[in-house]
Amino acid sequence: MNLLCMLSTSWTSGRAPALVRARPLLASLVMATVTVGVGLATLAWADPFGFSTNNADGKLGALSQPASSGKLETETADDFILAEATSIGQATITGLIVPGAALANIQNVEVELYHVFPTDSDQSRTPAVPSRGNSPADVEIDTATRDGSQGTLRFTPKLLQSGFTVANTVVNDLIVAPSDHVAHGEGPVTGDLVQITVTFDPPILLPAGHYFFRPEVQVTGSDFLYVSAPKPIVPPGTPLSLDLQAWIRNSALNPDWLRIGTDIVGPLPAPPAPPTFNMTFSLAGETIPDAGTPGQADCRDQTVSALAEQFGGVHVALSTLGFSSVAALQRTVTAFCGE
Repeated sequence: MNLLCMLSTSWTSGRAPALVRARPLLASLVMATVTVGVGLATLAWADPFGFSTNNADGKLGALSQPASSGKLETETADDFILAEATSIGQATITGLIVPGAALANIQNVEVELYHVFPTDSDQSRTPAVPSRGNSPADVEIDTATRDGSQGTLRFTPKLLQSGFTVANTVVNDLIVAPSDHVAHGEGPVTGDLVQITVTFDPPILLPAGHYFFRPEVQVTGSDFLYVSAPKPIVPPGTPLSLDLQAWIRNSALNPDWLRIGTDIVGPLPAPPAPPTFNMTFSLAGETIPDAGTPGQADCRDQTVSALAEQFGGVHVALSTLGFSSVAALQRTVTAFCGE
């Protein structure tokens, strides 16, 4: 017997089902489903969400991988904007494997999301970098982390091009360019350009806001260099009203970040301004325009109602958004609301 039938049977008998009594959030989901099912609510269909920085431009590769033999954990992050509450179910990451390696050597992918500084950051300390303005926060959004080794994401890599060259790299030398304006970086490299499609399980539910996206890719015997994309973003990418540049840090620099272009590469001889970079990634999901506001008392009930109304029922919401169960959706909504 499906969920809606279970409720209908109990409803006509004049009692709430045990499932409803046992799980308050699930009760809200079920009741919202029935309200929609009997035509008492107006569906508020949302738009699919999509964001892309476009394709790799070959200008830069920046290390973004967990610690390995002789190497510190290094994180490279770039920004995106959500105009309204959004469930993000999938992403793509494009990077260079140096030296080239079989796709089977990609062992793991982890994704973290960050607010923009100063949120989630210690403002009382003195940073060890030139600026923290418009950088990622000190610490990640814990509830938005997804890790293949933890079973919270699945990934599928594909080879885009062998023998792809980037003109400059930032791998080990995370230091500020000197005052003599000599361009820094560690020079060009050639490797295998790969795109990794990532499916989040469960999807990531976030309120409207400005965020940084940080992937790490673990490759046996090779480095993963997250490659740059055009800045400013051009079609078919998704232009941003405020497009921040990419930032990088390793575990020695943590919790601070450096601007890859402004701080590390530094001003070029001509033009004198330092280059700035985007990184190559995309995001896909569904907007939830009537979701509740995190931190408010009615956030959970409003979000549950919005999901059920928007998708015409709980089961449709689950399948559309990519949740494996009502329990997974329940946990995600609770985390979204900050409960």
